[in-house]
Amino acid sequence: MSATAGQAADGVKSLADRFGIEPGMVVMEMGYDDDVDQDLRDALTDRAGELVDEDTDEVVDAVLLWYRDGDGDLFEMLVETLGPLAGNGVVWLLTPKAGRDGHVEPSEVTELAPTAGLQQTSTVNAGKDWTAARLVVPRGSRKK
Repeated sequence: MSATAGQAADGVKSLADRFGIEPGMVVMEMGYDDDVDQDLRDALTDRAGELVDEDTDEVVDAVLLWYRDGDGDLFEMLVETLGPLAGNGVVWLLTPKAGRDGHVEPSEVTELAPTAGLQQTSTVNAGKDWTAARLVVPRGSRKK
């Protein structure tokens, strides 16, 4: 039995599919540390190629922002993601799940995202210890 394109053999959407990552996309990663979900990183790298870091000069299609409570000013980090982000790009804010060290209350994301110029559209399970909030620039605010 073969999997259809973009689907895992068991019929469940792969991590790369859940994140909307396609071959050839430029994906920037911020906040990397030794506690990130390596399976997620591997899935995204397998699909898109090497992840670029925040010093890139490229326009990026997606940003993976690993953020833990205490990592600094979340508002400033969200604003920083906007500079290299393509007009139709997406920011994935990855935070530790409830009960894990560094957990961020969902209400904090809900409050800060609009102030930073982003709109939360969904949340996905990003692995054993991480949750990901999908953030986009609202349609009326997108770069041309």
